Amino acid sequence: MAAIELTNENFRDTIDNNDVVLIDFWASWCGPCQSFGPVFEAASEKNPEMVFAKVNTEEQMELAANFQVRSIPMLAIFREQIMVFAQPGALPGSSLDQLVEQVKQLDMDKVRADIAEKQEKQG
Repeated sequence: MAAIELTNENFRDTIDNNDVVLIDFWASWCGPCQSFGPVFEAASEKNPEMVFAKVNTEEQMELAANFQVRSIPMLAIFREQIMVFAQPGALPGSSLDQLVEQVKQLDMDKVRADIAEKQEKQG
């Protein structure tokens, strides 16, 4: 499945209605972004049960600002509406495949418990 274009308008709906969403923040002038694009598309073909989305940081400046994107490409991953990964830099295909597998294996009950514990300590 090809990556979808993510915008301010469809962001919340995309996150809320899909179990796993991988987001590639990119720009047309960015060389590493252009290199990462095919790697991201290949991963989307291997994982049709996941949503792969792209955010053009030149067109979606507000969305990029909300994620505090300072360097592109940047990859963010949501699972069950929780951001479980965010990191700048282009990944090789094998690393992206490993990351996808790690996200699939996450114990989301533990993730939610860890978040609740952190919030209690800060509260």
